[in-house]
Amino acid sequence: MGVPAFFRWLSRKYPSIVVNCVEEKPKECNGVKLPVDASKPNPNDVEFDNLYLDMNGIIHPCTHPEDKPAPKNEDEMMVAIFEYIDRLFNIVRPRRLLYMAIDGVAPRAKMNQQRSRRFRASKEGVDAAVEKQRVREEILAKGGFLPPEEIKERFDSNCITPGTEFMDNLAKCLRYYIADRLNNDPGWKNLTVILSDASAPGEGEHKIMDYIRRQRAQPNHDPNTHHCLCGADADLIMLGLATHEPNFTIIREEFKPNKPKPCGLCNQFGHEVKDCEGLPREKKGKHDELADSLPCAEGEFIFLRLNVLREYLERELTMASLPFTFDIERSIDDWVFMCFFVGNDFLPHLPSLEIREGAIDRLVNIYKNVVHKTGGYLTESGYVNLQRVQMIMLAVGEVEDSIFKKRKDDEDNFRRRQKEKRKRMKRDQPSYIPGGILTPHALGSRNSPGSHIASNARQAAYEMRMHNNSSPSVSPNTSFTSDGSPSPIGGIKRKAEDSDSEPEPEDNIRLWEAGWKQRYYKNKFDVDAADEKFRRKVVQSYVEGLCWVLRYYYQGCASWKWYYPFHYAPFASDFEGIAGMPSDFEKGTKPFKPLEQLMGVFPAASGNFLPPSWRKLMSDPDSSIIDFYPEDFAVDLNGKKFAWQGVALLPFVDERRLRAALEEVYPDLTPEETRRNSLGGDVMFVGKHHPLHDFVLELYQTGSTEPVDVPPELCHGIQGKFSLDEEAILPDQIVCSPVPQLRDLSQNTAISINFKDPQFAEDYIFKAVMLPGARKPAPVLKPGDWEKSSNGRPWKPQLGFNRDRRPVHMDQAAFRTLGHVMPRGSGTGGYGNAVPPPATYQGNLYRPLLRGQAQIPKLMSNMRPQDSWRGPPPLFQQQRFERGVGAEPLLPWNRMLQTQNAAFQPNQYQLLAGPGGYPPRRDDRGGRQGYPREGRKYPLPPPSGRYNWN
Repeated sequence: MGVPAFFRWLSRKYPSIVVNCVEEKPKECNGVKLPVDASKPNPNDVEFDNLYLDMNGIIHPCTHPEDKPAPKNEDEMMVAIFEYIDRLFNIVRPRRLLYMAIDGVAPRAKMNQQRSRRFRASKEGVDAAVEKQRVREEILAKGGFLPPEEIKERFDSNCITPGTEFMDNLAKCLRYYIADRLNNDPGWKNLTVILSDASAPGEGEHKIMDYIRRQRAQPNHDPNTHHCLCGADADLIMLGLATHEPNFTIIREEFKPNKPKPCGLCNQFGHEVKDCEGLPREKKGKHDELADSLPCAEGEFIFLRLNVLREYLERELTMASLPFTFDIERSIDDWVFMCFFVGNDFLPHLPSLEIREGAIDRLVNIYKNVVHKTGGYLTESGYVNLQRVQMIMLAVGEVEDSIFKKRKDDEDNFRRRQKEKRKRMKRDQPSYIPGGILTPHALGSRNSPGSHIASNARQAAYEMRMHNNSSPSVSPNTSFTSDGSPSPIGGIKRKAEDSDSEPEPEDNIRLWEAGWKQRYYKNKFDVDAADEKFRRKVVQSYVEGLCWVLRYYYQGCASWKWYYPFHYAPFASDFEGIAGMPSDFEKGTKPFKPLEQLMGVFPAASGNFLPPSWRKLMSDPDSSIIDFYPEDFAVDLNGKKFAWQGVALLPFVDERRLRAALEEVYPDLTPEETRRNSLGGDVMFVGKHHPLHDFVLELYQTGSTEPVDVPPELCHGIQGKFSLDEEAILPDQIVCSPVPQLRDLSQNTAISINFKDPQFAEDYIFKAVMLPGARKPAPVLKPGDWEKSSNGRPWKPQLGFNRDRRPVHMDQAAFRTLGHVMPRGSGTGGYGNAVPPPATYQGNLYRPLLRGQAQIPKLMSNMRPQDSWRGPPPLFQQQRFERGVGAEPLLPWNRMLQTQNAAFQPNQYQLLAGPGGYPPRRDDRGGRQGYPREGRKYPLPPPSGRYNWN
């Protein structure tokens, strides 16, 4: 959801909701990468039942990443998506359900924002390509060095929209991926998988919420199901709270600002395209072995525990002496509703409410003061009490003028501090910084890989010497500037005071000055503020939007046709007399078809994803809807500093005119395009070990044509309807790989079938309550947790869900031991910061904690082969194992995997390893630990001191 800074504000205000994930990395043995066994207990000390993937949050970073080179073709993109899902699955390890939801056709209210994003993305992509070509020509004209330009088509991220060939291919690839994992990965053995691809209408996260709502209304639903939802959008937090499920967790990739990005021209780090000088790349490492290594580490994941957020909110929202019974569930619903005022995907935020200025805290304080007068809560199961909302809004309107003045004062103070900082840095900056081997380094950074490598040390020394010789001598008559530097005798013209500051966007509204409301309506809406009728229309549309959004979050889409028809929001002081405004919506509306949505959100530059005759409507001057596709458009910064924060002033699409124009070109669709233009549904997949497998197989054998109820006793209480899938994946049929570099599944045992959620009447109301039988998790917060964010000390989130987990510490001897095992030149990338899993399921690999002693990996000296090595031993300890000695018995699951020669086939000789993937070594008492008496191929390490492999 478009709520900038919401997660940052939330995690700072409620720090204990964030928990760092413990991730078990795949181990490598003799050049073979051994996959993580997700069937083992979760190292995060928690077991999840259901994992839901908002797939668009995975597709975008995998197809056009910002911090690494983009995939070269579509096949590499698909493999990157598979690997990303694998990584998430290995962290969460769901035991019942995996639900993968891709954005389908969105409601009309969302299409306005999609249209704005895609027009901007297309314009920025074209501008970036032109700028890149211009800089390239300038550098080459000056004799600079640039790698040869790769001849490849620019990836248009707009193709990640329902109805395109890319999304259709993605659905086929995901079906193959699911079948492959159900056949070959033991962690997927008893899992139910549901895929909702782009043909199923609805946004991905809302399709997930709709599934949860409908399952909660069934008698067989387990109220203590532990849900985990993956996605980076801020609205997932509100959606998770809206379910009122006691065990709900969100997993997301940790955002790290200022990540280094490679230059688009020379692929080097440290500068952007506009600053590229075409310098040759410096050698990385002694033999340039670090050339392909990125300076940034792999992104880490964090958990957001909504049960802890509920504890925070319960403490903050609890009110005494209420004229009615306090209900924390209703108060949380009101808090979610108030968050909509600071921004969402469907409405612009109110001018006086900025989340960076503490808008939510202000609303909560007003809410707690006003709720005694309102006589009840603002919302109930997704329906708004407008009379009570009016009291909140008018209370905000009374302080709007002071909010605008304070905002102006804060901006002026910030600008002044930045100006002083720039002057200070300019005064303290040295006149010349040598490069290469003479480059100054921070203390302790000289040992980092490549830090002491110089491309040409002699040239660097020469440049430094010449710079010293060319420095002007200072005569007694030389005048000096205020910062101590010499100035010419004749003096120089003093720069303007603000010449070094960035130009500020012009603000014609001046909200901090009297008459701000008159100027706002005149500039933004081109009407007079005294036009009460128009202001009333804007307020009514906004109130309808608030009711629509809340209904969307709690009950589902109230109307596929409704949208907010303005670019800007009214003021809070205008919300007078809203109690009697209607908040009902037209029933029976239907979503757009995929190709129709493409016509509504795509610019003409992305028309290549549409059929030729449809594309012509976007570019032909005689087209009846040519005005929907402007080649250029204005972006109103609206008081902001950056273009991405501004408002794209695009014309709204008239649905009736669009449909009328498309009627003439519908006959031109090919059968393949007609198929892509149809709406689909969800597909369920199970493996041969799942209780549902035989039931579904029998449906195909009998050829049932009528929908059949899902037996909940065979599927963890899931209910719905089954219908046969024409493109089903069936046992004993080859599943062809859509990616050439991946193999076909020749011995498939998985099966798929169409699945439909339980259906309810259109006026049915899903109750926003905690279900009977639900057990609240044990309280996590302690009295000291309330002050952690304000006691002045840096606070770090805990690792895993067990707050008593003790971190691992190693002394210098342990680090030296690891230094022997690590391959030379690998840097520090092979050793992770993940603590070892608990000793309860790791055998005797880790010894118990002693009093006052930290847990460290034990390098055992007398372990039997069946206890220590169950796989190919390391090179320095070759020992031959006979088949069957020290091996695990071949279970039916392993036999099945062996026969299929799976890509992720679990090895019956699994290698036990300690933290970071380093194998434990036995002491044969022959010299130093881990080195045999005879046949030693490696020199002994030095007797003492630190080791520097460089």
